[in-house]
Amino acid sequence: MSRFRVSLATILLSLLGGAVAQDVNATRCQADLTPAGAPPNNTKVLILGGGMAGVIAARTLHEQGIDDFVIVEAKHVFGGRMAKKTFGVNGSEYVIEKGANWIHGTQTGSGPANPVWLLAQKHNLSMVESNLFTDITFFDYNGPNNYSETFEASLAAFDSARALAGQRWQENKTDLDLRSAYNYLGIAPKTPQEEACEYYQIDYDASQTSTLAAAWNYNYTFDPEAGGYSDVDMLSVDPRGIACIVQAEAATFLNTSQVLFSQIVKTIQYNQNGVTVQTTDGYTLTADHALVTFSAGVLQNTDVVFDPALPDWKREAISSIEMPVYTKIFLQFKEKFWFDTGIGLYADQQKGRYPVWESLDHPDLYPGSGIIFVTVTGDYANYLEQLNKNITQVQLEVMEVLRRMYPNAPDPIDIWLPIWGRAPLFRGSYSNWGASFVPQHSYNLSAPVNGHLWFAGEATSLKYFGFLHGAYLEGQNAATNIAACINNPQRCPSST
Repeated sequence: MSRFRVSLATILLSLLGGAVAQDVNATRCQADLTPAGAPPNNTKVLILGGGMAGVIAARTLHEQGIDDFVIVEAKHVFGGRMAKKTFGVNGSEYVIEKGANWIHGTQTGSGPANPVWLLAQKHNLSMVESNLFTDITFFDYNGPNNYSETFEASLAAFDSARALAGQRWQENKTDLDLRSAYNYLGIAPKTPQEEACEYYQIDYDASQTSTLAAAWNYNYTFDPEAGGYSDVDMLSVDPRGIACIVQAEAATFLNTSQVLFSQIVKTIQYNQNGVTVQTTDGYTLTADHALVTFSAGVLQNTDVVFDPALPDWKREAISSIEMPVYTKIFLQFKEKFWFDTGIGLYADQQKGRYPVWESLDHPDLYPGSGIIFVTVTGDYANYLEQLNKNITQVQLEVMEVLRRMYPNAPDPIDIWLPIWGRAPLFRGSYSNWGASFVPQHSYNLSAPVNGHLWFAGEATSLKYFGFLHGAYLEGQNAATNIAACINNPQRCPSST
């Protein structure tokens, strides 16, 4: 059986916890880059956003001999959707990751290497190889129930859908969403167990995902025969947090005049002469070029105003991509009472109801932590975001399911869940293409506007949307093109 593609939600933002909360004593990743005084009135490039794409773009400009740039970051640290949190009761606190925690795909032999994997090695990120595909215990609403054969069949089903996508692409046929592809292949879940297994495969209930885009996304990351990196997943267990890899990298080349923290962009004005950016704190920044690295969710909302409005072809591309919400509910107990595997898959009579449980109290992770978490997406994730202020209700619902798995489960001693969909700096968890997917939309999403306004991020990557390495490569590519334009105006894009 070939390695299957767990849903984008699972493999992109599985968000497992960190190590024991010793971050106070851990090596600092981010140098003191707090600027002194007002920012410069004009620069060659403004980089809007200090996540993976923004920091790698800045480094690329530096490597090209261009240091006249400023990174404008809304938070007080670099990292974007890479962010840690200390979780747990006093005396038993652990560092967990609110955002990305996985490096998906490393390197096979002398083949292409995932640049994020190389960055993690450079900065000595503590990682553990993880297996999300065989280390599973199965449950349903009646308790333990081994439906592993059903799960194996679901792996083959995705492989069939992936092959169908390639065939239809070669034959110039219309793209299908994954649910439609499954129906076309005669694959239809009939039981809660089959539904849970399918849920684990096709984007955690985002079954409208493009079969073609999903196949490319999988192949170019996990399949060495298709030019991908490897089928290895590396989990960060570093108490400094996975954001350390961008923070430490930034510290190797940035100085205080190149960073403006804690500034939220309000408006972006652009014309054929350059770009003017205004922040909510009243800063007015001008530049010849601006690189926008905001998430697709932010671009789809009115958090940032573009003046003039972006052209129709750009707005159509932005509107065509999705920004789903992925919600984890972390629970800590006095002691572990659950499965010894890494994952527990729960099949409820209602599809998508608290289905995927992941243990952090595991010999290879954080034994003795007493931490487990459950993941929901789609409508359930949106529902939980509305319930966030009513943590008691969240706990009641989650524990009702956990007690179907373990009837004598005690109450947790701590509970927490992050919010992504309502967070104005993100407006979702990761990007995802629906069907019918039009590759031109992906090209238009990354294309510059008016010769001075550029775009980069995981969403603009045709091959690696949703992945950290997609953000890395897009930031690098955009900065390379900006540098080429600065050094030779004949290589600038048209002002349209």
